[in-house]
Amino acid sequence: MGRFPYSSFALLVFVAVALTLQSVQASDPELTKDFQVPAGINAADIDGMFFTSEALRNVMPNVASPFATVTTANLVAPAKAPFLAVDGLGVSMALLQFPPGTVNPPHTHPRGTELLFIIEGTLDVGLVDTTNKLFTNTLYKGDIFAFPKGLVHFQINNDKYKTVTALGGFSSSNAGLVRLPNTLFNTSAPISDKVLEISFGISGDVVKALRAQFT
Repeated sequence: MGRFPYSSFALLVFVAVALTLQSVQASDPELTKDFQVPAGINAADIDGMFFTSEALRNVMPNVASPFATVTTANLVAPAKAPFLAVDGLGVSMALLQFPPGTVNPPHTHPRGTELLFIIEGTLDVGLVDTTNKLFTNTLYKGDIFAFPKGLVHFQINNDKYKTVTALGGFSSSNAGLVRLPNTLFNTSAPISDKVLEISFGISGDVVKALRAQFT
């Protein structure tokens, strides 16, 4: 009485281990204290402002760009005022604004899963898994979409008149960003034309045109 059968106990242990592994994989290294005090700052001088970021306040989208305006609040951005309080907490956030017809190009976050919450508007989203299967959906106000860590994904506002506003939450204080077009055609030292020509089945002229587009 009051004791689990072996099979039930084993199941509970398995679930506990799985949840622990999932937590470890989905977040930054665990802190062994309440929060990380940045170097050069006296813990006694920390107040509520340390835990506050104003990075997403009164942000206006760039309506002249074909790309979404993405404003982040994480450990490294904005550059002038990074959100140091999230160091080691395994969380960060971004404000995404999509004027009509704009896109957030195919990209990945190598260090964090993203949850995208639609504040206003209708947004078409997609992700590609490691078997090259494409998953797409149309999101409406109040919807949430999960983009697993490291998988290629994108968003586009197909509305001709309305701006879409969304919030992205990440399972890392610095999830990282790898935009595929920019990464391939705007590296610090150019990737060999031959590599890109063979990989994409395109001519050297197309490679040069794409480089010009992203530099």
